[in-house]
Amino acid sequence: ELHVHLNILPHSLNSSTNFLFPHFISWLNPLFRIGYKRKLEEDDMYKVLPEDGSERLGEQLQRYWDHEVQKAAKELRDPSLSKVIIKCYWKSYAVLGIFTLIEEVIKVVQPVFLGKLIQYFENYNPNNTEALNVAFGYAAGISMSSIGLALLHHLYFYHVQRSGMKIRVAMCHMIYKKALCLSSTAMGQTTTGQIVNLLSNDVNRFDEVTIFLHFLWVGPLQAGAVIGLLWYEIGPSCLAGMAVLMFLMPLQTLFGRLFSSFRSKTAAFTDSRIRTMNEVVSGIRIIKMYAWEKSFSTLVNEVRRKEISKIMKSSYLRGLNMASFFVASKIIVFITFLVYVMLGNVISAGRVFVAVSLYSAVRLTVTLFFPSAVEKVSEAKISVRRIKKFLLLDEIMKHSSGQPVQPTEEPMVEVQDLICYWDKTLDAPTLQNLSFTVKSEQLLAVIGPVGAGKSSLLSSILGELPQEKGVVKVKGNLTYVCQQPWVFPGTIRSNILFGKELNQQKYERVLKACALKRDMELLPDGDLTVIGDRGATLSGGQKARVNLARAVYQDADIYLLDDPLSAVDAEVGRHLFEQCICGLLRKKPRILVTHQLQYLKAAHQILVLKEGQAVAQGTYTELQRSGLDFTLLLKKEEEDEAPEPAPGVPCRVSRSRTLSQTSVQSHASSVHSAKDGADQLPVGQVTCIILLSCALPVEQAMPSEWLCFPFPELVFFLLFFNVLVNSAQTLHNRMFTSILRTPVRFFDINPVGRILNRFSKDIGQLDSMLPWTFVDFIQVFLQILGVIAVAASVIPWILIPVIPLLIVFLVLRRYFLQTSRDIKRLESTTRSPVFSHLSSSLQGLWTIRAFKAEQRFQQTFDAHQDLHSEAWFLFLTTSRWFAVRLDGICAIFVSITAFACLLLRDDLEAGAVGLALSYAVTLMGMFQWGVRQSAEVENMMTSVERVVEYTELESEAPWETEKKPPPDWPRHGNITFDQVNFAYNSDGPVVLKSMNAVFRSKEKVGIVGRTGAGKSSLISALFRLAEPEGTILIDGMKTSEIGLHDLRQKMSIIPQDPVLFTGTMRKNLDPFNQHTDEDLWNVLDEVQLKAVVEELPNKMETELAESGSNFSVGQRQLVCLARAILRKNCILIIDEATANVDPRTDELIQKTIRAKFKECTVLTIAHRLNTIIDSDRILVLDAGRIHEYDEPYVLLQIQDGLLYKMVQQMGKAEAASLLQTAKMDLLDILFLCPYYSLGTNFVKTLISEREAQCPILCSRFNEHS
Repeated sequence: ELHVHLNILPHSLNSSTNFLFPHFISWLNPLFRIGYKRKLEEDDMYKVLPEDGSERLGEQLQRYWDHEVQKAAKELRDPSLSKVIIKCYWKSYAVLGIFTLIEEVIKVVQPVFLGKLIQYFENYNPNNTEALNVAFGYAAGISMSSIGLALLHHLYFYHVQRSGMKIRVAMCHMIYKKALCLSSTAMGQTTTGQIVNLLSNDVNRFDEVTIFLHFLWVGPLQAGAVIGLLWYEIGPSCLAGMAVLMFLMPLQTLFGRLFSSFRSKTAAFTDSRIRTMNEVVSGIRIIKMYAWEKSFSTLVNEVRRKEISKIMKSSYLRGLNMASFFVASKIIVFITFLVYVMLGNVISAGRVFVAVSLYSAVRLTVTLFFPSAVEKVSEAKISVRRIKKFLLLDEIMKHSSGQPVQPTEEPMVEVQDLICYWDKTLDAPTLQNLSFTVKSEQLLAVIGPVGAGKSSLLSSILGELPQEKGVVKVKGNLTYVCQQPWVFPGTIRSNILFGKELNQQKYERVLKACALKRDMELLPDGDLTVIGDRGATLSGGQKARVNLARAVYQDADIYLLDDPLSAVDAEVGRHLFEQCICGLLRKKPRILVTHQLQYLKAAHQILVLKEGQAVAQGTYTELQRSGLDFTLLLKKEEEDEAPEPAPGVPCRVSRSRTLSQTSVQSHASSVHSAKDGADQLPVGQVTCIILLSCALPVEQAMPSEWLCFPFPELVFFLLFFNVLVNSAQTLHNRMFTSILRTPVRFFDINPVGRILNRFSKDIGQLDSMLPWTFVDFIQVFLQILGVIAVAASVIPWILIPVIPLLIVFLVLRRYFLQTSRDIKRLESTTRSPVFSHLSSSLQGLWTIRAFKAEQRFQQTFDAHQDLHSEAWFLFLTTSRWFAVRLDGICAIFVSITAFACLLLRDDLEAGAVGLALSYAVTLMGMFQWGVRQSAEVENMMTSVERVVEYTELESEAPWETEKKPPPDWPRHGNITFDQVNFAYNSDGPVVLKSMNAVFRSKEKVGIVGRTGAGKSSLISALFRLAEPEGTILIDGMKTSEIGLHDLRQKMSIIPQDPVLFTGTMRKNLDPFNQHTDEDLWNVLDEVQLKAVVEELPNKMETELAESGSNFSVGQRQLVCLARAILRKNCILIIDEATANVDPRTDELIQKTIRAKFKECTVLTIAHRLNTIIDSDRILVLDAGRIHEYDEPYVLLQIQDGLLYKMVQQMGKAEAASLLQTAKMDLLDILFLCPYYSLGTNFVKTLISEREAQCPILCSRFNEHS
């Protein structure tokens, strides 16, 4: 019942009573009662007000922006985002200026009442009842102005903060909408990190600037009014004090400008740091396998060091700013009365206290609010400039693709004389002079070597790659399956349905055609299993099939399939081809990019690409008649070849092979205890701060007419800021180190957005907001102590109301914090999905656009924003609820003091009354501000808690241990698995069971098995990505006894998912600068990439786009091969590394591997059986157990064996070819190994078969035998 009441209540805010304050503060009471009894949950939050909805606000601002862009284009000028914001919000925001004006008028009038009351005491006559009645009127004036201030001040703040929230929400909507429309060129000019930073930090400037903006005009007005009143009170002497104040204004303005300069430099470094963090988190598996943690740590620490140096300068400026603010009042009052006395006047209590109160009123506005307004406007201008630059990036130019088909027409794709460029600075176009037509029931197969332009061809049909010349006609709705499978966080079902209604029969048909039925049965929650961020709970093959199922379920008219068969094994590949591509989709026009040549016979047309040109085109029979050898066609010569970039190719998600466990594996972790020098606060600094803190309250409390030298305050501020910013730096470093040392499982169960939120928003709070708030709280707290001490020494009875007020304050603070902390926590947790959704959308940008799902993803983003707005709105209103009550109590205190002075009029002097009342008024604002700042510090400590939580993550085994392997270890490369069981975490299922296997020195072993059989898990166990049970020996040494870096650096891996990092090509090949230029060029030559890199503008020093997206997937795979060759290790692991390259390049890679790693032990995981059929032995895995392990030819004789069945799935011709290769290979092995154990019948049969063909070899064999 209460919950229903809660959800109705906020909507009444929108009624005409919105400005009536009692209503405004009462509707939160039920929430506070709930918050005091239990922890608040998301369901307890109020629904967002309709006028605060993300979609409504965003579309409103978007209309203004679109109009401005069109207008600017006509007037040949740059559009102005600032002008758009002003046009959209000026009316509602201008009205709020009235609140400020009234508030500042009251602040100026209150000292006048105070002066008149003190005058009554100065001219005190016990018999003058008329004067007493007037004095009671002045006391009532002081009381009413205090209550009026309490209400108006917080009503104003509530509305301006809500205005700031509206601008921020609208801007986030626009940024996300723009991100969904970015062209590939634009994606090359920005990064995920930068867009995340725009959403996490830049838009927050709108929340801050709206608070202070009105003071830009109120400040000077108030200063004028105060000068007038002071002139009336003390004559021209006031000009001396105002001169000091006026001198401070330009100084503060200068500070504001400097702030904005530091802010823009800091933002650039923050962008860079978050971009690197995004890459680290996305590519953590590779970083760990390469043992590159230290290299990335150095990279992030360097950027962070530069960022902190700018933050430190900003903090010092802030310290100077605050010191000048607190010192100003003393200097002003001192100079004013110095001049006043020198002009021959006599000081009276009334004049002093009126002047002090008036200066206090104007000082806050002129030296705090006005400069803050200048500072915030300067910072906001920088943010607006950055956001405008992003909003003006190129958008994708959609040609008339996907026209709906009329009932009489049939869907088709027609391409004529197509010429396209990814990068116009390169001479050769990406695609040139391509022409073809695909109609209903036709399958066009596109083949070609790596970087030939296959994916680019699909991009041009999708409209992602703009056409320079030629025509692309598309009749019907397109759908697209990307080369690197993209899945978004959610259930498997939601990934397949992708916004469509569930039709159970159709859904079942799709699951069956995409070979997902068995997987759904094996997964714990079937198709309702939640996929983690980047699809962490699925294997590479499962992700590829979910990706395909999504497209099939859409039931579009035309299908573009970018190599969907590479990530699956031969049996599943054949099933997908026959049941899905040529089954369910047989009536549709299909364009299939593939490297699987065995399927070409089924294609109606074949298009062979090389360097963007069609070198052959026709049916399979026509191409065969022309005497064309497909494998030769795919030969990749070293000619100039434009790299086939797909800037911003979104589908770059890690294909980590893990099962759906939900908790991080826990094993004995070694917590590194060696702390940096920066980790501990120097004792000297702490001592200085304590001494200064003790000195400050005395100084703060001295009557304002004494001048106190400002040095202690300045030192206090600078030291404090220094300590707090250094603490933020230390916490960041500890968190980053902890992230690098935690097991891979942590990244599989935590979304990128959640981790990045810690490094962007929380660290941002620690860097800038927390130091300022903390210092402010300490300063105010010390001032309160001083004020009470001085007031009590003059009028001891003032302590009587102070003590109960203090108790009420503390009780109220405790009551408030129970709820406030939960709301702050909810605000942080509801922010993470906004970043996760953005990050995920950028990865799947092409898929989202191909499926025309932009509107739905925008709605999801708006829903995430609205949820965050609910929490933010509560955060604003609860703060005001608290502040109103505090100021209300203080107003009562002021009223009691004012009337008590009159009641005790016979015992008091004018000076004592002035002191008591002026301090009571000062205390009013200060006390509630101090209590609120203490609550704010405590709330901000949730950011510290969240960071500290990540500094205490479970750590994997140490990188180095006391037991070091010999420098030349491993010399032979013998690997032994002895009773090895492996699970990704202690609670999860065992994915490798009782594994016993020996991989001999220099042996080449192929590892095969169906999807999910445990192939990649075997690699994970070898690299100790989670700790295996049992024993793994390399050259007789237990891998569990040595450090992880000692182990991982001695093995090379070419991963399943090619990962490149932002930075130069050189940095990607050799991050530790261990090799010469000559070595690097040689290795690029060996992997067929030399020509491509030479084409780049700065060759090896060219900066790669984010995640290396200006290279095709196949080219990225070749870079990974180059890394492995450079490492020159004795053990090489290849994890489906050639899945994304054509057979010819695959053959070249295999040749390179055989030549370069002849003396190495090589373990190859592959779905292409021709890749591993010539291995010395093949290990067949099934459900985590070794099913078969022997020479290929031996296994192919076992007709009920798994390998035999897999080979037969390839088709008769391919199976015969593979059997022949295995046979020849075994014979060669027999001749090369004279002491090989002979005598098995099949060997003798083999010899007799071969005798006629190669008598010389057989006679050699007989000699050896």
